[in-house]
Amino acid sequence: MPRKILKKITPDHKKITENRFLKIFGKLIHDPGLWHLNRYSASGAFAVGLFMCFMPIPFQMVLAAGLAILFRVNLPLSILLCWITNPLTIPPMFYFAYLVGAWVLSWPPSEFEFELSFEWLSNELVHIWQPFLLGCFICASILSLLGYYTISLSWRYHVVMAWKARQKRWAEKIKHTLHLDDSKDDDNTNEKDSDRRHQDK
Repeated sequence: MPRKILKKITPDHKKITENRFLKIFGKLIHDPGLWHLNRYSASGAFAVGLFMCFMPIPFQMVLAAGLAILFRVNLPLSILLCWITNPLTIPPMFYFAYLVGAWVLSWPPSEFEFELSFEWLSNELVHIWQPFLLGCFICASILSLLGYYTISLSWRYHVVMAWKARQKRWAEKIKHTLHLDDSKDDDNTNEKDSDRRHQDK
């Protein structure tokens, strides 16, 4: 089941609630609805987390937590997915987003080195902000929708398959029970026939 897999990868409850950046949400972060795993909360968490990981801003995790609280989706998953963007993945991800935006706007692309910092945002973004931000929004939206429907459909598929497997087990159990009853009836019939033949003799 997806629930079992997702529970294994979700961050620890204590680590999240004790995070100094997330304490700004106060008691909201302790809402039990943010920690449950079901089809809606998991799908929504993937939508939030995958959208935020393509946002070229600091404190993605805090904003993802805010969206998780707003939409009441799984908080740990929303935060975890933000870590898709890390020092190794940031350059190719955001350069790809820039290329997407440049292609949509029909701008000639140029090379740049991305840094997730206020300094880069204030000094470098001014030259490429239109294709870059547009590309980030497009990639974030597409990835968010793909994540949402992939998890939602996968969850539904596993539920249907589990239900069918349960039906099959019940059918086999009933068949086995009926077969045992038939065997007992046959044994009783055979015993009666044997008694009758013995009496006739």
